[in-house]
Amino acid sequence: MNIYIILPAHNEEAYLSKTLESLAEQTFLPKKVIVVNDSSTDGTQKIIDQFSEKYPFIESVLHNSKAIHEPGSKVINAFHKGFEKLDNNFDIICKYDADLIFPKNYLEKIVNIFENDPFVGIAGGFCYIKKDGEWILENLTNKDHIRGALKAYRKKCFEQIDGLRNTIGWDTVDELLALYHGWKIQADTSLHVKHLKPTGKFYTKASRYRYGEAFYKMRYGFWLTLIASAKLAAKKNSFRFFVDSMKGYSKAKRESSSTKATEDKGKFGFIVTEKEGEFIRKLRWKNIGKKIGFR
Repeated sequence: MNIYIILPAHNEEAYLSKTLESLAEQTFLPKKVIVVNDSSTDGTQKIIDQFSEKYPFIESVLHNSKAIHEPGSKVINAFHKGFEKLDNNFDIICKYDADLIFPKNYLEKIVNIFENDPFVGIAGGFCYIKKDGEWILENLTNKDHIRGALKAYRKKCFEQIDGLRNTIGWDTVDELLALYHGWKIQADTSLHVKHLKPTGKFYTKASRYRYGEAFYKMRYGFWLTLIASAKLAAKKNSFRFFVDSMKGYSKAKRESSSTKATEDKGKFGFIVTEKEGEFIRKLRWKNIGKKIGFR
């Protein structure tokens, strides 16, 4: 299987060399690694150049994003820039963060997952962060979800979900749409990936609002948004996150309603169809029912 990897990178001088080194030492090497330098002002480009000279499969792409760091849109726009530079000769396409250290057999195991089950559409390992000198499981991780930091997609699945949405929540809607199309999501708990920069470390109040906006765009509805926001707030140990997420949902709903007559919903438009939204809601309620003991 041919693996293509895209690494969006913005000021990743402190981490990028470790990520690229871990990919260059894989027992199953990728065919291409595209590092998208997104408006970096540090030594990111120098590191990319050093690795490109040594490893022909590592390439550099420049992307001049003017947006501030925002979960979702900025990183996916950079991903799209890298994807434009690729040909179509891949079997697996990966979106990886530029602050990861992969075990040497990581890609080999990922390939095995896809080869052993033709119905697996998205696969990945588990992220670990360093705390008090020990590597512990990042608290946003679970067995039913592949972290946005290390997504690997089967080509057909990637095409059926129409790629990645440039919005916060992209790494949830991709899996929901994959399930909608009949694909499986498989996480390998034995693959421990070191995540050097914890997710959400630099999230702003505006970013927290966008979680609520994302739930609206995915057609969750009020009650599912309430539950999802509370769950994330508990994981982040932040009541403020819950409040801001719900405010974001309300704002998106108001803005969408005010522009409905012109059918110009702009940034508050839905990112899934009504049919997909219905599937998503049913799936979410079903999963909630299982967790609280209902069948």
